[in-house]
Amino acid sequence: MITKKMKKDLEKQLNHEFYSAYLYLAMSSYCSNKDFNGAANWFKMQYEEEHMHATKIYNYLIEQGAHVLLKSIEKPPKSFGTLLNVFELSLEHEQMMTARLNNLSDLALKSKDHATYNLLQWFVNEQVEEEASVSEIISKIKLVKEDGYGLLMIDNELSTRSTPAAIV
Repeated sequence: MITKKMKKDLEKQLNHEFYSAYLYLAMSSYCSNKDFNGAANWFKMQYEEEHMHATKIYNYLIEQGAHVLLKSIEKPPKSFGTLLNVFELSLEHEQMMTARLNNLSDLALKSKDHATYNLLQWFVNEQVEEEASVSEIISKIKLVKEDGYGLLMIDNELSTRSTPAAIV
């Protein structure tokens, strides 16, 4: 059984994960509208992954006997600028999520809630991968700058991202 504070904070994180999914779906739509269909695919896959993250937290709370209280999801922006801007905003968002997860991990340790700490370590490790992936894309876009052919090649590479594996 988790504490009331941990339940409340995990529900906040659940909301942040759902917002992340919503944000990435908005980014996908934006890229699609700009004819960056590979980037649109990449962000759509990111949406699916974030939705699975939210579901993982939801399932954990249910397993802990919690009555999960869902809150409203903030509306994402509708415009993101250049392809580089979209990915830079994605990285900024992932860094914010990392900070939130680190804070939750600290709380779990302080509370001696080892089960929740174990769950959160999965997310902390996942964030390393998330930030590295986006950083690599940003580096490639910066390398080609506004070169149309280079951006086309990157967009084609982004189109190869497939549906994320189910999270247990």
